[in-house]
Amino acid sequence: MTERWAVAPAEDGGVELAALGPDGLPVGEVRREADLAEAVRARPDVSRWVWRSTSDVYPRLLATGVRVERCYDIEAAESLLLGHEGRLGEPRSAAAALARLRGGPVPADPPQRSAEPGSQSSLFEPRPVHVPLTDLLAVYADQQRRHETTAHPERMRLLTAAESAGMLVAAEMNRSGLPWSADVHRDVLHELLGDRYTGGGEPRRLAELTEEVSAAFGRRVRPDLPADVVKAFAQAGIKVRSTRRWEIESIGHPAVKPLLEYKKLYRIWVAHGWSWLQDWVRDGRFRPEYLPGGTVTGRWVTNGGGALQIPKVIRRAVVADPGWRLVVADADQMEPRVLAAISRDPGLMEVAGRESDLYQSVSDRAFSGDRDQAKIAVLGAVYGQTSGDGLKNLALLRRRFPKAVAYVDDAARAGEEGRLVRTWLGRTSPPAAGAGDGAGEEAGIPQDDPAETAVDQGWVPGYASSDSRARGRFARNFVVQGSAADWALLMLAGLRRACSPLAAELVFFQHDEVIVHCPAEEADTVVAAIRDAAELAGRLTFGRTPVRFPFTTAVVQCYADAK
Repeated sequence: MTERWAVAPAEDGGVELAALGPDGLPVGEVRREADLAEAVRARPDVSRWVWRSTSDVYPRLLATGVRVERCYDIEAAESLLLGHEGRLGEPRSAAAALARLRGGPVPADPPQRSAEPGSQSSLFEPRPVHVPLTDLLAVYADQQRRHETTAHPERMRLLTAAESAGMLVAAEMNRSGLPWSADVHRDVLHELLGDRYTGGGEPRRLAELTEEVSAAFGRRVRPDLPADVVKAFAQAGIKVRSTRRWEIESIGHPAVKPLLEYKKLYRIWVAHGWSWLQDWVRDGRFRPEYLPGGTVTGRWVTNGGGALQIPKVIRRAVVADPGWRLVVADADQMEPRVLAAISRDPGLMEVAGRESDLYQSVSDRAFSGDRDQAKIAVLGAVYGQTSGDGLKNLALLRRRFPKAVAYVDDAARAGEEGRLVRTWLGRTSPPAAGAGDGAGEEAGIPQDDPAETAVDQGWVPGYASSDSRARGRFARNFVVQGSAADWALLMLAGLRRACSPLAAELVFFQHDEVIVHCPAEEADTVVAAIRDAAELAGRLTFGRTPVRFPFTTAVVQCYADAK
């Protein structure tokens, strides 16, 4: 099997191709062919395609029924490498990378376009600055050299491969779409909100609740205007700063109950109401545009549609096709398991390798069987709750799992001091806000074993000290959540590969949850594939450790039934 080929659409509508040798350089001359899909289809033995951007090339291939096994996304790699070099946020396009390589003026990245509801808009977006294949290969060769200069080249190469695989998964999910019953959705909206009024006004139930809130205050109040509600409470002798649930739910006033109900239903009406249904659901599918690596930690986002925030009640509309099932899988207690793997804490690794509930096992060791306290302590260590009861819980956790707590403490200290931190595979936190021309001393955290720490010795100068605590909390969370995102990419890649000979298709992913849509007879195979992909991703990402990455999996007809 040929290892790699590079491909680039040409300005005249054709395509340029070249076989690559082990060094990443072309083997023979660059070829020109008339059609992208036909050029790729004619080379089924290629194991990895190198191209500028998956979002530019792959949707065109999928539209003609062409699927590829692996790719190398040059612009995704550029973003990761810039981050590792402490330059996250600089232009990441192939044109920008080429300009940096040749010492020319660096063009800004084009602004991100808005997604077009109900369409595969990436097929019709304006073309980026054209980079000929020979220039693209110069950027690719430079990236191969830059990979070798990173702290852990083999991990960084794996991260780039995983990010590129995630791009393929996202493109395929964008095309497949999440099965969605518009009829069920309309029934749910009518059940919750009542009749629609002409002219786009609030539906009946919201209008009724508005009347209830106004009657409780003794004057006309707009529940959708927080300032109006705060003023109404003040006139009733009750001082509130906002209308958030946690602030008003304990107030003994008759307006509170209808107000909270209004707020809940209003969010559904605005975010997933009839207009959303009309805009985003076509031919029985909801097709948001997934953007891998949309956050600095590597977590995915969507460009429109709110796919990662589907309310539980609206999930009733996510219904498998006749004869098909939804395999819904949630990763169990992912962050603490990842912390065990990256910190190499013997006690926490042993706990994370058990079949039993992780938080209960931690509580048996450090919190006298109090599972809730154990969970608060572990999540507090990850997310930075280090005051009050959080500080006491952290002290108990530190005695039992010293390496795990030290790992996130070191990352937090690095963040406070303005240094970069990295995930296990090498995704790097953004430079500190306010970086300027000032120079700082190199931080003195021990680096006897670089594999045992997330902290990078590089200093980010000019760090604004007033933000240091927030930066420390961010860094503490980044090394865990980002490493979890790295693991999730490899899990998705493994699951995609396992599903390739099946009719099953990945249709949804967010952080620690994945949904596969498959014929009923393939469901058991998919469940096993998810389990195997999770364990394989654990070994690939973190090496061989006792840590397990189990999923809670449900095979259902309707997404809502999985909860």
